Amino acid sequence: MMASRNQNRAPRSPSSKRGDGDGVPLDKRRRVGAGVGKTAGSERKPFGSVNKKLEAAASSADASSKDASESSCIEFTKEEVEALVNEKAKMKRFDLKGNLEATTELNSRLKLCLKWCQKREEGHVEEESKLRNDLESYQKRCEDTEVEMRRVEEVSRTTIVELTKENASLKEKLSKEESEKLAAVESYRKEHEARIALETEKASLSKELEEANKKASLDAVTNNNLKAYNESLQQYSAKLHSDLVTTRNLLQRVEQEKAAVVENLSTVRGHKQSLQEQLAISRASQDEAVNMKHSLVTEVKCLRGDLQQVRDDRDRQLAQVQDLNAELLKYQENTGKSQAELDVLISKAQLLEETCSSHRKQISLLEQKLTAANEKSKTLDMTAAEARTGFEEQRRIVSELQERLADAEQQLLEGEKLRKKLHNTILELKGNIRVFCRVRPSLPDDARADTQVVTYPSSLESLGRGIDVMQNGQKYPFTFDKVFSHDASQQDVFVEISQLVQSALDGYKVCIFAYGQTGSGKTYTMMGRPEAPELKGLIPRSLEQIFQASQVLMSQGWKYKMQASMLEIYNETIRDLLSPNRSSSCESSNAPGKQYNIKHDANGNTHVTDLTVVDVSSIAEISSLLRQAAQSRSVGKTQMNEQSSRSHFVFTLRIYGVNEGTEQQLQGVLNLIDLAGSERLSRSGATGDRLKETQAINKSLSCLADVIFALGKKEDHVPFRNSKLTYLLQVLTILQS
Repeated sequence: MMASRNQNRAPRSPSSKRGDGDGVPLDKRRRVGAGVGKTAGSERKPFGSVNKKLEAAASSADASSKDASESSCIEFTKEEVEALVNEKAKMKRFDLKGNLEATTELNSRLKLCLKWCQKREEGHVEEESKLRNDLESYQKRCEDTEVEMRRVEEVSRTTIVELTKENASLKEKLSKEESEKLAAVESYRKEHEARIALETEKASLSKELEEANKKASLDAVTNNNLKAYNESLQQYSAKLHSDLVTTRNLLQRVEQEKAAVVENLSTVRGHKQSLQEQLAISRASQDEAVNMKHSLVTEVKCLRGDLQQVRDDRDRQLAQVQDLNAELLKYQENTGKSQAELDVLISKAQLLEETCSSHRKQISLLEQKLTAANEKSKTLDMTAAEARTGFEEQRRIVSELQERLADAEQQLLEGEKLRKKLHNTILELKGNIRVFCRVRPSLPDDARADTQVVTYPSSLESLGRGIDVMQNGQKYPFTFDKVFSHDASQQDVFVEISQLVQSALDGYKVCIFAYGQTGSGKTYTMMGRPEAPELKGLIPRSLEQIFQASQVLMSQGWKYKMQASMLEIYNETIRDLLSPNRSSSCESSNAPGKQYNIKHDANGNTHVTDLTVVDVSSIAEISSLLRQAAQSRSVGKTQMNEQSSRSHFVFTLRIYGVNEGTEQQLQGVLNLIDLAGSERLSRSGATGDRLKETQAINKSLSCLADVIFALGKKEDHVPFRNSKLTYLLQVLTILQS
């Protein structure tokens, strides 16, 4: 977005030059003898010796041959040429022969000087032709490089489409497998519930055993799910590895798949968290099974004690029965007691026998319960062993997942480093300095009958890179890095500079500025209309891209801090547009305010003293600051533009990034500049303050053009200090390259 600093001709790029000499300013044309140094090994001869040789040549018989030989070896300086041109033949009255000889001598010297000038002119023409051929070959190489890049981008797009289709098919297969697994789990659950319904009438110990079996089956199902998930994770890891290998060759593919990798990484972390929760549930169920086993062992011990006590009671009662029988026999033999006592004893004996029988049944029942408890204890031991084995397996799976997660994060970091390297390589191939041209649509006031001022060449060499400007019936061709026609949208322009904005987030210094005459649409291109999303300019779109990209990089461990500042250079004076004391009207007072000084440190950073710097963390904050700056900026009305920017607007965003995981730090600067437009006093009709503003604007733009031309020619002295604008931009990439 750069035009020529000469306001009396059509805009031209610093990289486009005309072959003829009509477009060269008078002060840039080659003067005879100017800048001509001494030839190697030859010494400049005094002017007097030249005169002597010329006199000797004029007096000899073969004057023509000697003139030719001397013209090939004699050199002239600027002073000698001027003296020779201004020299007049000394005329004597009534001496016609002497006057004729003097005139002949002067003419011969002028012829020698003219031949020398023609020879130097031919040398310059040959050198110019050689340089033009070199330029054409370089442009051809650049075009070949661009064609190759387009081919690589097309291959990348085809590969991305194929991978997208493959990913969709894999997702469909995965969903089918998951539905089949869910159906199997559902059938198993129904079968398990039917078995539980049949065993509801069992004793409390059986119910507890069934609950333990149910938990064990759930653990088994969970283990199967974990194994299935592990297999799917292995497939995903293999796919991720193949994608990473592919990204080493294609930068565009890396940038588009990065978001998917980050999203899958967050999914893996979520699965990891769920596995940890399931592991905690498994541990709790294992502890519960162990506690149940201990309670069953205690209950078995109690039952064994009760059984032993019943056995002791039975033995004691049998002993009592035997004693009673002995006593009965004794009584029958010795005393012959009455039959009534005998009946009582018999009834007691029967009662004791019934008690013994009931005790036998109880002992048998307790033995059965003891056997069932032993079997249940063995089952619980097996269940606990299986749970312990499953726990160890789950721990191993979690460890493998953590290792794969660390590998995936490392591969992601390596991919990001590769993306930055390839991104920087592409930008270097395209050129650190690029000049774009955007053609504004014609306004009703600019319409001319049957006249098309700007046309676009259809040749393959200049397609999309050149324009033809008609002026006074003559066509002037210009070539740029990219040309946007009058129907190009704001998004089309932003796509071309979005890679430069990404470089600022990667830690580089980036400067983008709009350059052109007043009313050409610079402010519209840079700011646009923020209230309409499709009409937003480069500044709002660039900031949205930076904040969106920084949010994505936060998942990789990056933390960003951003600081914004906005200033304008009005009549070679710096004004802070974010100062709280800043008046919304620039014409209310012309009194000098706070003085701001530009400082450059040893690290290549530029600071303006006492300038307001605001920490920003969202696009909403930036939008509010832009509205505040737009209200404070100097704007005036001229005959060429109703809302003409009367100052240079400079927006600076400093980006500080830190990654604690990789111990990386970066610092980038994004400068977005809306330059004031150049004006012709004959057309703008500026007077008074507007005249001073126009003079200051044209002077600073001329200084900027001088700086760029000096850097392009690699001159020893670059006039950075000629204006505040060039001194402010001195350490930026646009002026260092």
